[in-house]
Amino acid sequence: MSDNPLRASSRASRRAHAEGDGQFRLLRERRFAPFFWTQFLGAMNDNIFKVGFTSLVTFQAARFSGVDPKTAAFLISAIFIVPFVLFSATSGQIADKYDKAVLARLVKSFEIVVMLIGGAGFVLHSAPLLYACTFLMGVHSTVFGPVKYAYLPQHLDSHELVGGNGLVEMGTFVAILIGTIIGGAAAGASEHGAMLLAFACIAFAIIGRIASVFVPKSDASQPDLRINWNPFSETWRNLKLAKSDRTVFLSLLGISWLWFVGATFLTSFFNFAKDVLSADPDVVTILLATFSIGIGTGSLLCERLSKRRVEIGLVPLGSIGISVFAIDLFFASHRIAPAGHLLNVGEFLLALPHWRILADLFLLAMFGGFYSVPLYALIQARSQPTHRARIIAANNILNSFFMIVSALMALALTSFGVGIPGLFLTTALLNVVVAVYIYSLVPEFLLRFIAWTLVHTFYRIRLVDAERIPSHGAAVLVCNHVSFVDAVVIMAESPRPIHFVMDHRIFRTPFVGWMFRHVKAIPIVPAHEDPDMLERAYAACERALEEGDLVCIFPEGKLTRTGEINPFRQGIAEILRRHPAPVVPMALRGLWGSVFSRHEDAQWPRPIHRGAMTRLTLAVGEPIAPQDATPQHLYDVVSALRGARR
Repeated sequence: MSDNPLRASSRASRRAHAEGDGQFRLLRERRFAPFFWTQFLGAMNDNIFKVGFTSLVTFQAARFSGVDPKTAAFLISAIFIVPFVLFSATSGQIADKYDKAVLARLVKSFEIVVMLIGGAGFVLHSAPLLYACTFLMGVHSTVFGPVKYAYLPQHLDSHELVGGNGLVEMGTFVAILIGTIIGGAAAGASEHGAMLLAFACIAFAIIGRIASVFVPKSDASQPDLRINWNPFSETWRNLKLAKSDRTVFLSLLGISWLWFVGATFLTSFFNFAKDVLSADPDVVTILLATFSIGIGTGSLLCERLSKRRVEIGLVPLGSIGISVFAIDLFFASHRIAPAGHLLNVGEFLLALPHWRILADLFLLAMFGGFYSVPLYALIQARSQPTHRARIIAANNILNSFFMIVSALMALALTSFGVGIPGLFLTTALLNVVVAVYIYSLVPEFLLRFIAWTLVHTFYRIRLVDAERIPSHGAAVLVCNHVSFVDAVVIMAESPRPIHFVMDHRIFRTPFVGWMFRHVKAIPIVPAHEDPDMLERAYAACERALEEGDLVCIFPEGKLTRTGEINPFRQGIAEILRRHPAPVVPMALRGLWGSVFSRHEDAQWPRPIHRGAMTRLTLAVGEPIAPQDATPQHLYDVVSALRGARR
């Protein structure tokens, strides 16, 4: 059934507006802005409280009886995480069953009550009250998490998801930055620090509740859902639900691993500043601010790098950057000589080695943004709307588990005498191992990264109507065949995986053959050479289309030797006869003459020159019904799309 015309028109209008105004326009729209500020204020208040509490017990431990300042930060982190383990499954059901705007308001009302308890804990210097408040703030975040990430796909179009997630991630870490500054500054006020923290936490909870009033109605995804209040059985059910889509589940694991890495670094900053850098609490604020700005920068850059689509090729890039700069952070910090006193911000910034540490933290966090935003967008895009919130809840469960393991690892290593730089190095090396493992399980991430990197190194890609490539459902893509890298270009620019139908000889080529085998390309051969292989190729195309996948074929059957399009062969007709599916015509412009083509004057230096100076265009036509997709008609459409430029 087609969309309502008015709704489709509204989406088209928003898309046209987005092209010229970018993701920041969402901050002026009611469907996004009140929600953004509600979650922003919640994240900021979380960090005012946690940073204030951690700073007080680290640098003023004498005022809190029975607290070990060396382990307090890890303990606070662990207590905050426990509710995610216990209640994430239930909160996911609640978010699917009820209006998310109503839930947001209830959560913010709960936050006011929690902060009244926390305020009392600060004023009385009561560690038990503050630990209890930490747990309750964990409950607050546990309930709000599924609401937050399930809200976005309901109110944003598919092309806005990456930008919207980027803004949320950026906003979250800017909120962390501001909360860190306020919490650290208030805790550092010698006389009235506790009172200032109490006032700030309560005040921002009230402001957040006011912002939530303006969050627009967000209908329940599954209002007839019967809630299972048993957290253990429901947790298991949510994890099984998440595992039903392998790519989504492994994306959840990838995000959870990032939380492991992030938690290790963030909870170490207080001891890192005090014991390694010989710095005072204000320097902790600088470290956290640098980290937060890095995450925010990476999150915002994702939309530009991904061209407003879910670009999973950024994920391996992010994981590589995290390890590289975490390892350099170890080398930059582990030999710093202790100072005779705690350095203030001015003294800290005067030392050149400290700037290397700040650069490592910024770049590590920026690559973390490259890593996380596409994964969140991928999960939202590929999860079924009826249980999207429960998938997010499963993510929170996994996140909490990984963060608890992070805290336990940090406690164990520090108890065995491993310093904070050693903890950073251990985390960086573990990140390499985990990345290799995940990409071996889901080659789609790594291969997309390889394709994206290769294509964007040599060419600046211009896409024309790329949104016509369907984001869901079976379709056959057809394209002119100009060069040996046509499939790589299309792979890099497609919003989803493609089964390419390719000459069987390509699979004998080192690396290229490995690459296309892992993207499940389909080898094909002329009937006179091997009719059995040809039959297997057609059967593989049929299976892929039956499973709702994309199949791409170059109907010419060979590379052009003149730059002109060769006649289309009958293979496309046989594929459509076996499984009728929409056909999406495409045309590549600009590859003729490169070393990857059969141009007689092509030379190795030329693609680099052309890549720096010339755009490559991928133009996508309107989908064609299978009954109309004759080889001649497709030839005419692709020729028109290509135009005069070869």
